[in-house]
Amino acid sequence: MVNYWLMKAEPDTRIVMGKDVKFSVDDFEKINITPWEGVRNHVAKLKMKYMKIGDKVLFYHSNCKVPGVAAIAEVHREAYPDHSAWDPTHPYFDKKTKEEKPTWYMVDLKFSRRLPHLVPLVLLKHIATCSHSDLSQIRASSPSPDSSSSAEGLSYLTEEDLASIKTMQVLDRSRLSVQDVTEPAFNAVIKLGDTGGWEGFRFPKPPKGQNAGKRKKGKEPEEDGGDDDEDKEMVESQASSSRKKRKGRQEKPSMEPESTSVGEEEGSSKAVDNPKEESAPSKRLTRSSSRRM
Repeated sequence: MVNYWLMKAEPDTRIVMGKDVKFSVDDFEKINITPWEGVRNHVAKLKMKYMKIGDKVLFYHSNCKVPGVAAIAEVHREAYPDHSAWDPTHPYFDKKTKEEKPTWYMVDLKFSRRLPHLVPLVLLKHIATCSHSDLSQIRASSPSPDSSSSAEGLSYLTEEDLASIKTMQVLDRSRLSVQDVTEPAFNAVIKLGDTGGWEGFRFPKPPKGQNAGKRKKGKEPEEDGGDDDEDKEMVESQASSSRKKRKGRQEKPSMEPESTSVGEEEGSSKAVDNPKEESAPSKRLTRSSSRRM
């Protein structure tokens, strides 16, 4: 059985402990296979431990000017201990974990292909507010040459596509860097990325009150406060359940503000997976392709 996931990386340069944690779709495409090291969140780690070879992944650009899905990947190697946690020179070194009793795990991902159109978070959030009849109003003001959509806007999405997008965790729990995705939602995002049709569209701002949870810049609450003992209990209790029942069970509500237009930063995505460092990004990456070590 193939499962579907969304995993985040930062496409822009950011220095942590003297190392650049940048990992963009260009970096990923160049090296083809990469270990997903540096995750320091128990919920995200648990999700990776359930991944199987061949599972499909939406590769997501986060903490950048236009956050969104940029490419497709697949799981190439199942979870194994994350050795970067024992490396004192690594940006996400964890002195509490021991090699003989690993706390953190990682998987290897293999690049599949980039999407012709990056699917921005603001588009997914706007689609989630629409009825199917509204989709025809989301159309490009200046269609790109490679856009295969017509004057009917995004009406090429089906009712099932629309319903599945509305269930995506990235819409309201987007601080977590590893997320479950349903197969219909995965296929709907791929359809958007392959077809396009919203170029130049001005997304309306969310209704007043919709951003009630918006926070000022500064220290973010931890996405996961569990320790390793809690995580162990979580693994044991969830191992006997189906993956559907496991989805998002241990996640806490996101405090991330709504995006209102393409180009707006994903303001609360910092410090998603690293409870030790305020400036940590929503994915704990120093991929081997772009590692300056």
